[in-house]
Amino acid sequence: MKVILTEKITKLGNIGDTVDVKTGFARNYLLPNNKALRFCKENVALFEAKKAELQARQDAARKTAESHVDAVKNAKLYMIRQAGDTGQLYGSVSTRDIARMLKDVANVSVESAQVMLGAPIKSVGAFDTQIALHPDVIVPVKIYVAQSQDEIEALVAGKVLTFGNKQADSEPVVADEKPADADAEKPADAE
Repeated sequence: MKVILTEKITKLGNIGDTVDVKTGFARNYLLPNNKALRFCKENVALFEAKKAELQARQDAARKTAESHVDAVKNAKLYMIRQAGDTGQLYGSVSTRDIARMLKDVANVSVESAQVMLGAPIKSVGAFDTQIALHPDVIVPVKIYVAQSQDEIEALVAGKVLTFGNKQADSEPVVADEKPADADAEKPADAE
């Protein structure tokens, strides 16, 4: 389906571009959210009449996004989550969690779709991601996920967290003790 974009959309086009998109994408996302108009003579004329207004709205949105860049860059995105002995989280940290945290910490309202995470975070550590405040304004951020505040402070300091059986590191395990005792405890009926 051919549509005329009424705002800049990443990986699709700028304001006024005529693009071919799948019918479902146009019907379910672009048209209901007023991000595009169907391509026809009437809509081309309507777009030309509103072009200056749409461009001004786009510029205002970009300026608003640029005003939030420092707040997002300076936000301390620390998440304390439960994890297993190997550092695997019980659950994950998703784009929705990061969007909520930005709202709480930096008082910047973003949609979860604006968080460019890729895949959910499923382990403890420090992770780089980006927040698209506007298609032209993308801010890199670092997210720290740990089990306690002490671990977060270690991650911020640049230390690498190690996981595993800490008891095995301090005490050597003797493997041959059990079989000798097991023979003494066998019942006579087992033979």
